[in-house]
Amino acid sequence: MSMVVKAARTVRPLPSDDAASAVELASRAARDCLAEAGLSPDSVGVLINVGVYRESNTFEPAIAALVQKEVGINLDYLASPMPVAGFSFDLMNGACGVLNAVQVAHALLETGSTERVLITAADAHPGGRAADDDAYPYADLGGALLLERAAEPGCGFGPVHLRSGDGPVGTRGYLNTAAMGTGGRGMITVERDTDRVETLLGLAADAVDEYAATERLDLDRTLLLCTRAAPDFADRLASRLGLDPGSVLAPAAEGADGEPHTAAPIVGYLRARHSSLPEGKDQLLLVTAGAGPSAACVSYRPQDR
Repeated sequence: MSMVVKAARTVRPLPSDDAASAVELASRAARDCLAEAGLSPDSVGVLINVGVYRESNTFEPAIAALVQKEVGINLDYLASPMPVAGFSFDLMNGACGVLNAVQVAHALLETGSTERVLITAADAHPGGRAADDDAYPYADLGGALLLERAAEPGCGFGPVHLRSGDGPVGTRGYLNTAAMGTGGRGMITVERDTDRVETLLGLAADAVDEYAATERLDLDRTLLLCTRAAPDFADRLASRLGLDPGSVLAPAAEGADGEPHTAAPIVGYLRARHSSLPEGKDQLLLVTAGAGPSAACVSYRPQDR
């Protein structure tokens, strides 16, 4: 069984918003996905939320449950003409979270547990807006992917490959209880190791090489879409892999302050979908690398190719 993207969207805070909200960003992206697909919220059987940073450092209840409520996904399935239990949960693995969720979604669709899986990824500064904190590296950004079984053979996602390095190293986001005082709900400490980019670069390159060899993926016919561990990460990854720089992209969140974090793979997918693939390219490889350190890869062949 293969799995395809039915719809995908990203959103940023509205100008009228007093503060960024991960719940609202994820919910808006989810609603936009369903509108694009022409489907009702009750058509979603499982919602997986992978966002990390959220307003007021909320940890309970699961953000997925709050998003499910805002979107209206199977809130009272006993009252529905076709009763179906809606299920939602958080899955947190930083930059690799979306690809972890893709792996879980494939298993759920393959077993017939649901007809569609909705993945949401949203990060928001816990104290308001990312633009107001120069030390905070990520954009206030939400994204969503609506996944279903492929109707055409030979298209959609390949298997997800995961790779871990020696750690802990990379990026750590945490509450500094000794320094936060009474403002802890609106603060977060983000530390980045000085060698994290080189570490993540090596891990990502090894993951791509391993994926290409194991899955017999022709990198010359593939457009790589990677996360942005550094502004020049895509160029450095291309050099490490011996690829043309135009074959590796790390799209930024257009118009946003800071880098995309958990929603980065969705940003990359949309960039590829809305632009013509380079000459000779007929498939994508989503590559993520982040805290842990860890990396993940998954191939994707669009349905219209």
